[in-house]
Amino acid sequence: MSRPWTISIIAEPLAKWKKRRKIHVLSVPGMEKINFSGGEPFIHDRGEYLGKLVRFCKEELQLPSVSIVSNGSLIRERWFRNYGEYLDILAISCDSFDEQVNVLIGRGQGKKNHVENLQKLRTWCRDYRVAFKINSVINRFNVDEDMREQIRELNPVRWKVFQCLLIEGENSGEDALREAERFVISDEQFEGFLERHKDVPCLVPESNQKMRDSYLILDEYMRFLNCRNGRKDPSKSILDVGVEEAIKFSGFDEKMFLKRGGKYVWSKADLKLDW
Repeated sequence: MSRPWTISIIAEPLAKWKKRRKIHVLSVPGMEKINFSGGEPFIHDRGEYLGKLVRFCKEELQLPSVSIVSNGSLIRERWFRNYGEYLDILAISCDSFDEQVNVLIGRGQGKKNHVENLQKLRTWCRDYRVAFKINSVINRFNVDEDMREQIRELNPVRWKVFQCLLIEGENSGEDALREAERFVISDEQFEGFLERHKDVPCLVPESNQKMRDSYLILDEYMRFLNCRNGRKDPSKSILDVGVEEAIKFSGFDEKMFLKRGGKYVWSKADLKLDW
């Protein structure tokens, strides 16, 4: 594992991470970036435990990059004051700049306006020197939307645009946690969205082909999730067999990881942003 690599951890429920020393097993040659996602990683203890994990990864593991993916609904400015210095990138999920569409696809935040909250989070990231990123999943309800003006105004360091992907047992099939079949779009529709936004410089597209096997994902039990067969098949826990053994069953496609631009400038110290 000599090449730089990154790992994404499903951080919900975080309560299962009773001892931060568990993350020490990830300190293997080549690891440069850790990403906490979910579910929603800020749910447990209002983000306090997540903040401690972020600080631990920066101070103790000295990782070049620590990032979070969140819907942003539970993030408060106090979190930035306490932990912002340890976080390199905050990625906020935003699938539409039309609030009615957000409600339709399940991104509504009750009395909160998701778009207004996104703008507030952008300001906090600037104030506390955290690189700001946007993740959008393109589906049948937003595929015809023109997001160029809003993305340019928010000016994220990266705008990850994903094609809606079906994963058996998670968002498709009889035992699915949620149903996504009605959200699916064709490759041609996804390409049409990309063509409309091709002049947005921060755009980073990910089709189903690029996305499926190009991530190293750990669940809350520290098991790699193999998506090669269209579902998330867990490996043995790295706590039991170690990273080197467990990663053999991760299904990770390193060539596709590099092809999709998985390796980029991901440390805010190297981004040289105009805060």
